[in-house]
Amino acid sequence: MNIGANIKQIRELKNLSQEYVAQELGVSQSTFARIEKGTIIPKVDILQRISEILEVDMSMLLSTTNVFTIVFNATANQSGYINNQSITTDIELIRKIIREELAKR
Repeated sequence: MNIGANIKQIRELKNLSQEYVAQELGVSQSTFARIEKGTIIPKVDILQRISEILEVDMSMLLSTTNVFTIVFNATANQSGYINNQSITTDIELIRKIIREELAKR
């Protein structure tokens, strides 16, 4: 996963619009969209500011591990393998779980 995808995923989990984050960052919405798409790789000071706006540690933006991994870990059986079954989930419950996990970091 790339930095832009991490930023987008965290922003969406926090129910923030691109417009809001762009405004807080002091850039246009289209520039911020290009950051999320990976067209623009932000410098460290911009990444730090994005992490502050999203209220996460900058390491979350740089992580190569998908943030959703924690949701799937919750469905794993004792052997550590994810059960091969269809799971119906409540998106708000997933957001709550992820917010709690992000808050622990």
